[in-house]
Amino acid sequence: MSFTVVIPARLASTRLPNKPLADIAGLPMIVRVAQRAALSGAGRIVVATDATEVAAACAAHGVQALMTRADHPSGSDRLAEAVEQLGLPDDATVVNVQGDEPLIAPAMIDACATTLAAQPDCVMATVAHALTDPAEFANPNVVKLVTDRLGRALYFSRAPIAWWRDGGGQPNHALRHVGLYAYRAGFLRRFPTLAVSPLEQIESLEQLRVLWHGERIAVHISPEKPGPGVDTPEDLARVRHLIQS
Repeated sequence: MSFTVVIPARLASTRLPNKPLADIAGLPMIVRVAQRAALSGAGRIVVATDATEVAAACAAHGVQALMTRADHPSGSDRLAEAVEQLGLPDDATVVNVQGDEPLIAPAMIDACATTLAAQPDCVMATVAHALTDPAEFANPNVVKLVTDRLGRALYFSRAPIAWWRDGGGQPNHALRHVGLYAYRAGFLRRFPTLAVSPLEQIESLEQLRVLWHGERIAVHISPEKPGPGVDTPEDLARVRHLIQS
């Protein structure tokens, strides 16, 4: 199947300033992400940014970049503008790869796009993997999710779900959410018009707006965990070591 990867990239980051431009073994991180995405089955890789510095870094390494507005409240809003600029038809598939995932698995990108194609009643698809660590299960920075019998998301939460009543809080068939999304372009166009949901505001999880409005999200359960992302200077040092070695 054919799909487009869009990588949102903003310079504003409180924990790691200028994160997309961070050097990783001689290349800016945003370029590393684009190169990993190019190993997937995507027909096109595009960076959507509001920073001329990011666009210039992409141009220097042959990566297509679009300049988007600086006032987008969410990554999905930025993707919606990119869809308009690219002129994608409503039935096109767009995969949102985060700009701080320089070790993203290309096969996971493909699986996310394929999962959406296989469930025509869903407007989005995402990825999860088994969660077995009790500390991660209890950590509010680790997003959990539960699905129905058809593999569609029922709910996402920072709380430990599903709660194993007789297991003393230990994870049991728990799933950790991976921040990788596939969208139908027509839904991305519609997303900015949807009212922000109370659940989204409480949990600070944008995907809950989709469920709150009655739309469906397909979930691919990955047999493997994704590579480490970059949120802090410590994360950056770890990824640099992994790539250089």
